[in-house]
Amino acid sequence: MKRRFVFPLLLIATLSLSSFKAPKGSPVALNGKLHTTGTQLCNQNNSPLVLAGASLGWHNLWPRFYNADAVKWLANDWKCNVIRASMGVGLDDSYLENPSFALQCMTKVIDGAIKNGIYVIIDFHSHKLHTQEAKTFFAQMAAKYSGNPNVIYEIWNEPDYFFWKDVKQYSEEVISTIRAIDTDNLILVGSPHWDQDLDSVAANPILGQKNIMYSMHFYAGTHKKWLRDRTDTVMAKGIPIFISECAGMEASGDGPIDKAEWAAYQEWMKDRKLSWIAWSVSDKNETCSMLLPRASEKGNWTGDLLKEWGKITRESIRNANTK
Repeated sequence: MKRRFVFPLLLIATLSLSSFKAPKGSPVALNGKLHTTGTQLCNQNNSPLVLAGASLGWHNLWPRFYNADAVKWLANDWKCNVIRASMGVGLDDSYLENPSFALQCMTKVIDGAIKNGIYVIIDFHSHKLHTQEAKTFFAQMAAKYSGNPNVIYEIWNEPDYFFWKDVKQYSEEVISTIRAIDTDNLILVGSPHWDQDLDSVAANPILGQKNIMYSMHFYAGTHKKWLRDRTDTVMAKGIPIFISECAGMEASGDGPIDKAEWAAYQEWMKDRKLSWIAWSVSDKNETCSMLLPRASEKGNWTGDLLKEWGKITRESIRNANTK
């Protein structure tokens, strides 16, 4: 008997979120719905907009940070105008093994971002090909959040050893699934070899779709000027780029932070008005994790709770987003 009430309840929840008014003065209140003009991300007034924020780690590895209080702290203290919710598709307790838990974690973060008036990237955090699972997931997300200006869909985190023809076919299918429900919101498309094989994208881009951008990922300790030059080349060919994951150390997520290269990337992104997301809000024993294990799951992260990368990231985001 109870089943008959599930859809109305979901519908009510969806309507309430879709009609939620962003807090006065918040990034979403000021900028509204996003779109692309040429290679540039723009706000509702067609003015160029740069998003800068932090990515949560895999939901199935660090679920404790998937809550509204952590989102509020990132918005208010770190001055993030965007956060990235990384739904782990593989490993134990992932979306493939426990989809209800994944949706629970993601919803807390997405709803928290909406209430705080910041943008949120819904990231299908996979290296492997899972076409049907992605279509199912994004159909659910689009049905729940369609029309909400906060939401950005990232349909494949980092394709690893795939050719662009395979990534493109997957992307076109998932984009069509989303667009059947949500016709406008921004979609981020991955590219082969951890979002760095942008040349193949430029040679054969997705056609007939609006408001899509292509992800580029860098780790400054490994990816030097050659990746900046490659990105400049594809942007000159009309390919819009969104840096949906980046950090200052080696691509392994470990090793020393290359502060000189991080500074070079910061200046390069600023000059080109590129949006970027730093990896990651987590407490793993590696360089790219921003927090110490004793940090609260609810924010209130004073300086003594931040690892070196956390301090650098917070400062970089605040510098980017504080006028």
